[in-house]
Amino acid sequence: MRADRLVAILLLLQSRTQVTAAEVAEELEISERTARRDLEALSMAGVPVYSRQGRNGGWQLVGGARTDLSGLTAAEARALFLVAGPSSSTTPELKAALRKLVRALPEPFRERAEAASGAVVVDPVGWSRRAVERPAPRFLEAVQHAVVEGEQVRLGYVARDGTPSERTVHPLGLASKGPAWYLVADTDAGLRTFKVDRMTSVEGTGERVVRPEGFDLAEAWRMITEEVGRRQLPVRARGFVEPDSVGLLRMILGTRLRVGPAGNDGRVEVEVSSWSDIALAGELAGVGAALELVDPPAVRSELARIAKELHALYADD
Repeated sequence: MRADRLVAILLLLQSRTQVTAAEVAEELEISERTARRDLEALSMAGVPVYSRQGRNGGWQLVGGARTDLSGLTAAEARALFLVAGPSSSTTPELKAALRKLVRALPEPFRERAEAASGAVVVDPVGWSRRAVERPAPRFLEAVQHAVVEGEQVRLGYVARDGTPSERTVHPLGLASKGPAWYLVADTDAGLRTFKVDRMTSVEGTGERVVRPEGFDLAEAWRMITEEVGRRQLPVRARGFVEPDSVGLLRMILGTRLRVGPAGNDGRVEVEVSSWSDIALAGELAGVGAALELVDPPAVRSELARIAKELHALYADD
């Protein structure tokens, strides 16, 4: 639960002069890689945490700052809730932890903390399985500030085809998709997403953001990713699989598998997606008769073709 970890790290830093990522990992029973990510996230978001390199290096609070729940500054409170905010996989336990943190804050900070906690949605699964870690985009901090403060920005941007543009947008929230960051903003053309590492400039206008009535970042991001998924994976198929083979399907398809309820015969309803009929049939063929595909006919035909070719090749064996 990231909110609990971040608070625990802050208290650990307060109680000790200096800590290493390895010491944080041991204390909180997490991996050293996770500890380092949390420390870097706190630092990037504006909490007064910095690292000292070298043989005797480690992480410290700037000037021995007192950063506990009773002594957070307004900026630190916003930063903490920004990096501990809701994700696409938010659990009830995490939501409860954030509510407790809000109640523990001084009254003047609560509104900003609540705004920050809803400013970011984290979707840990990237668009591609080949996604790798990358440095934080140059303008991520500036965009975070605009989102939390509710300030319109003049945005310089380069489209996918290389076309540059400038426009004034209303920042509504940030979303991370694997290693990539996106700004969700309202524009003259409606709701748009902008990849943060394609931004060439971010300049506040001093004007307040006008939020669409009833806007919910998590729901908006869900709709955006579903639409992108439909464009990237146009072939969708539906069928029924034996319960024991659901794990195999999940291993083959990953996030392209959606599991539904079990039917009267005990089999589980599934929906799968892919780039083409041939590609999907090739992936599903390995499940054999444990999966019965109901539709579409094109994928069923490809499965039948594969079955005939394999039978002709291996029937004698």
